[in-house]
Amino acid sequence: MAAETTPNAEAVGAEHGAHAPAGTTEVAAAHGGEASGGLPQFRMEYWGGQIVWLFLIFAVLYILLAKVFVPRLRKIQDTRAATIAEAVTQARSVQAEAEAQAKAAQAEIDDARARARGLAVEAKAKAAAELAASQKAEDARLQAQMDEAEARIRGLRDQAMTNVRGIAGETAQAMVEKLTGQKVTAAEIDAALAAQGAA
Repeated sequence: MAAETTPNAEAVGAEHGAHAPAGTTEVAAAHGGEASGGLPQFRMEYWGGQIVWLFLIFAVLYILLAKVFVPRLRKIQDTRAATIAEAVTQARSVQAEAEAQAKAAQAEIDDARARARGLAVEAKAKAAAELAASQKAEDARLQAQMDEAEARIRGLRDQAMTNVRGIAGETAQAMVEKLTGQKVTAAEIDAALAAQGAA
């Protein structure tokens, strides 16, 4: 039975071999009748198609990079550079404005100090003038009071001298009258005092 089935299998294989495609038999014949195997990328008959697909894919990637991705990246980079440049310019303008405001504030401070010094000098001069005027007025008032006091003292002194002279005359008159027993008039006493004062 086994011997019978083997020739039949060979006959069937021969029949299938007779009806196999032409390309398959040529490939098998090119490889010495062995079955095909391995990666198709390493088989030379596929290289033409692979090269065409390589160029197609490279062209598509190149177009995508050149027309889509690179312009977007360049736009993002340009936007970023413009934003940075604008921020730097704005920072410089703010710094310049701050410096200008600082200079203006310093100028105002210097002006205020100068005005304060001027006001202090003016106030000092005004106070000195007022003090001098008040001192002069006080001196005049004191001088007037002193003149009035001196005049009053002179009046009191003259009045006292007059009283003293009268008292002295009366005393002298009383003493002469007591010593001599004779009455002496006031005119005689005045004449005697006048003569003694002239001597």
